[in-house]
Amino acid sequence: MADKDLVCGVWPVIEALRAGRNVEKILLRREAGGDGIKEIRQLALDRGIPWQPVPVDKLDRLTRTEHQGVIALISAVEEQDLDEVIAAAYERGDTPLIVALDSVTDVRNLGAIARSAECFGAHALLVPKQGTARLGSDAVKTSAGALMRKPVCRVSRLTDGLHRARTHGLRIVALTEKGTSTLASADLKGPLVIVLGAEGEGISDAVLRMADELARIPMAGDIGSLNVSVAAGIALHAVHQARG
Repeated sequence: MADKDLVCGVWPVIEALRAGRNVEKILLRREAGGDGIKEIRQLALDRGIPWQPVPVDKLDRLTRTEHQGVIALISAVEEQDLDEVIAAAYERGDTPLIVALDSVTDVRNLGAIARSAECFGAHALLVPKQGTARLGSDAVKTSAGALMRKPVCRVSRLTDGLHRARTHGLRIVALTEKGTSTLASADLKGPLVIVLGAEGEGISDAVLRMADELARIPMAGDIGSLNVSVAAGIALHAVHQARG
């Protein structure tokens, strides 16, 4: 992790929060206390930024800088509002296409998905604030810069974001091996959210229950699942083809 992705120390973190920096998460030394730490927690709560108590050795591994028991992880990507992104797509005469990621924690996968989203004309990525790969400089590099061009909308819970998308008329298609239809037969032409989940765990049951359609990618080999970034590329290409 690059040093520019971190803000270390009690007062630097407070100032970063007050200044509205793109803080993804705050790591606090377990049992850390004092007025400064209380203010950090309150500012994080006010802005909906997750914070996590961690052992001090984890903080020490992240930086050689004096951290005073607190490190803020800074996003290299500007967070954008989902409703505004969808509204802007409609205003341009586009058919909105959002890529939602459920618990995709690998930076390389997230970057590769962002690259495919840019190549095939998706309007944004939708990710939860917790349990998602960091949007730091490593992710931007892996995306070949696509994360600097493609809006990223972060929500407290993915189900909340999907509900908001649905109020704008977007259908939700979850890509899962549990799918009852194939990707080729799925309805991909209208306003759409494509949902992908992490390898292994897949898409959570709560998100699957929100889907209008469960679609799968047919496979001929013995391995039962694809890398999530490969699956994203296949799905986005299918949407591109369906929309002509």
